[in-house]
Amino acid sequence: MTPSTVLILGANGRFGRAAVLAFAAAGWRVHAQLRRAPVAPLPAGASALPVPLADSAGLAAAAGGATVVMHAINPEYMRWDTEALPALQQGLDVAQRLGALFMLPGNVYNFGEKMPPLLRTDTPEAPTTPKGRQRCAMEALMQARAAQGQRSVVIRAGDFYGPGNGTWLDQAIVKDLARGKLVYPGPLHLAHAWAYLPDLAQAFVAVAVAAAGQHHAPGCVRLHFAGHTLTGAQLLAAIDSAAASLGLRPARGFRIGRMPWAVVRAVGLVYPLWRELARMRYLWRVPHTLDASALHAAVGALPATPVDVALRQTLLDLGFKPQAGTTALAA
Repeated sequence: MTPSTVLILGANGRFGRAAVLAFAAAGWRVHAQLRRAPVAPLPAGASALPVPLADSAGLAAAAGGATVVMHAINPEYMRWDTEALPALQQGLDVAQRLGALFMLPGNVYNFGEKMPPLLRTDTPEAPTTPKGRQRCAMEALMQARAAQGQRSVVIRAGDFYGPGNGTWLDQAIVKDLARGKLVYPGPLHLAHAWAYLPDLAQAFVAVAVAAAGQHHAPGCVRLHFAGHTLTGAQLLAAIDSAAASLGLRPARGFRIGRMPWAVVRAVGLVYPLWRELARMRYLWRVPHTLDASALHAAVGALPATPVDVALRQTLLDLGFKPQAGTTALAA
């Protein structure tokens, strides 16, 4: 039988919220662990667990019966050094107490600036930044716990976008959309991997359901989520289409700006966040896409929201208001 209860750690975050909605929509009972009141009402079937992550015994007791633990904890970018690995350890401890499958959303930082254009699950890790080394350390910890009998899954994906703030899309690319300007961080002809959060969350649900119907030996399974792979030009065209459907496209079209990387590097000398952003510039200069064949072999075909529709909804979620007379795009 399919297990019906999931514990989502960090349910107030961007991915955490998407995971809560996806699992609840699939009929699961959802325990939403969070430190503060929910940022939005929880859906039917979901309940808040205001138990600290560090209290693994108390959290496991409160989430009794959970057969899946989703680790959606994502510390502030500048706190990864001190918080990411300890938080993962705590999440693994909770899953171990519950005897549950542990699930983690990953990214492409593991592969570094010399990554090949197509990233497979067996592509060698070669991190070239502190953030990449941290991601490798997180997956290495999961692998070490697997050797001790724990089951886990990491699904790597491209840059997140969708509900919530704090992504490249809202912080840079469409930041000045209301003023008729879009900004792209890299060359417009290179491919970049994106992950629409509601679709990524559904992929995790599908993997959790598939795992429920099988007997799995301990291990750490790595999968890739393809999402949308778009050149800069394709992304900007899709944003233009989405904005037009909301009546937000300027009559003369959007002005296209470039990321002022020299300024970012200079400010990074005194502002640590900008220093970290500058270190990740290679993601916009190295074309990449994720090979999802292993994921599809495990769960079959997955729903994929058309990029124009996903971007339209993202703009709405970011607070952009449709103008009178606009119509929805077909899903």
